[in-house]
Amino acid sequence: MMHLRLIVPPDRSERVLDGLVADPGVSCVTRVPGAAHRPAGDLIECDVTREATSDVLVRLKAEGLYDDGSVALTSVDSAPSRNAQAAEKAAPGAPDDAVIWDVVVDQAYNEAGGSWVYYVFLTLATMIASVAVVTDSSILVVGAMVVGPEFGVVAALAVGLFLRKGGLTKRSLMLLVKGFVLAIVLTAIAALLARAVGWVDASDVTAARPLTGFIWRPDRWSAVVAVLAGSAGVLSQTAGRGNALVGVFISVTTVPAAGDLALSVALWAPHQIGGSAAQLGINLAGMTAAGVVTLLLQRVIWRSYLRVKQVRGVAGPLRGRSESGQS
Repeated sequence: MMHLRLIVPPDRSERVLDGLVADPGVSCVTRVPGAAHRPAGDLIECDVTREATSDVLVRLKAEGLYDDGSVALTSVDSAPSRNAQAAEKAAPGAPDDAVIWDVVVDQAYNEAGGSWVYYVFLTLATMIASVAVVTDSSILVVGAMVVGPEFGVVAALAVGLFLRKGGLTKRSLMLLVKGFVLAIVLTAIAALLARAVGWVDASDVTAARPLTGFIWRPDRWSAVVAVLAGSAGVLSQTAGRGNALVGVFISVTTVPAAGDLALSVALWAPHQIGGSAAQLGINLAGMTAAGVVTLLLQRVIWRSYLRVKQVRGVAGPLRGRSESGQS
């Protein structure tokens, strides 16, 4: 279930309220006239099944609430009441199958916004990965993967490409490029300083590394894992299953490749530079492509399911459901 908090201009309040009450996928509708002051209007709250949320948002956008009022969504962890259960039964499909496109797009823009915290986390993760290379530590490789914040931006890039949002696509791509360039440069500088004081030398990178040598030697399995991880990551975000993202973080070799690349350049191991760069590119491209395909499949499957339900007469009041946020 999703909880909607709406601020509705008084001249549209009755119309919005009637639409919510008439929707079988909506429950627990409340209204407090004149409760809102900025923007001014009536406060309306309700619980909506995930399957019905996109359709409700389409109607709210058509009423101008995105411009003249306010729409806020939060996830409801548990709704054991009979009314909520009845709303869930009235909605077609399972909650995880429905994509709330407005939420997906909003999250994508937030991820692509960039902040100093993003750059710091990516730099720290790359530095941890470089230490993992020097010490040949698989544990540190996993730690670097978990610290790295890049998947959210990769997912935003996939959303931008799928929904053909040029601004979002450009912002996401530039943030990925700038973030990794900065992280690699700063890590390379740190490696040069470490070499100056005698902590590391080229042999630490070129020596046999049975636990971390895979980082600069990409193969077909690198592409396979990137595709699988990209699909799992985007699916976990669109289905509201964020707990699966940890598995995505420790599956891909983006940050470790960046750390290996920084060391290879700083300590000059030229035969590893190309491999590390290729590993980084394969993982980023594979995750992005898989994310686009996953979003496409989700839309196709959901639309096909609704069409079948409409033909059978099951989705009666829910007919005409569409994905908002795609224009």
